[in-house]
Amino acid sequence: MQQSNPTDIVDRTDAPSDRPRDQIDVRTLGPPEPLARTLERLAELPEETVLVQRNDRAPQFLYPKLEDRGYAFETVDCGDEVVTVVWRA
Repeated sequence: MQQSNPTDIVDRTDAPSDRPRDQIDVRTLGPPEPLARTLERLAELPEETVLVQRNDRAPQFLYPKLEDRGYAFETVDCGDEVVTVVWRA
């Protein structure tokens, strides 16, 4: 079975499909690095960019920080990794 491309997962979410996409892979990082690096990347990206975060777990502590900053997000469990798609609402 072929593994899904994480950026293709965006099409399975409510994220805008016509926006540029960027990807961050934090699967090998221990807490709190995934959270910190994801927020740093979001701050650097143009507002219209959709960020695709690849992780080994659902980023529970990231969710309230995204909400506080006005981002929408969806997390998809792909079995061997968890992909969270983040976009400006």
